[in-house]
Amino acid sequence: MRRAAAALMVLLPAAALADPPEVVDAARDGGRLSVTLRHADTGWDHYADAWEVLDAEGNSLGLRELAHPHVDEQPFTRSLAADLPAGEVLIRARCTVTGWSEPVAFTLD
Repeated sequence: MRRAAAALMVLLPAAALADPPEVVDAARDGGRLSVTLRHADTGWDHYADAWEVLDAEGNSLGLRELAHPHVDEQPFTRSLAADLPAGEVLIRARCTVTGWSEPVAFTLD
């Protein structure tokens, strides 16, 4: 039985074992949007590599690429210059293994 379980674990894709990145917070300060993410980055093969802000219809209002893993900096905040409307926006994060997370709603002043 143990061998069967071990074999199954080897056959499962890495995405099934990985948690998606979590959008923890978002705040606007003038023309900048700062977004805080949490993700179990393990290195260059598995890390949160972007976040995106969307309008209510799912249209992209801005994309922030993340150039490197944040293994020892969790959660972490990065910002993006963007002309965003007041009101509700959706923010999602992307991981190199699991792809895009489910969007999270935030209300911007």
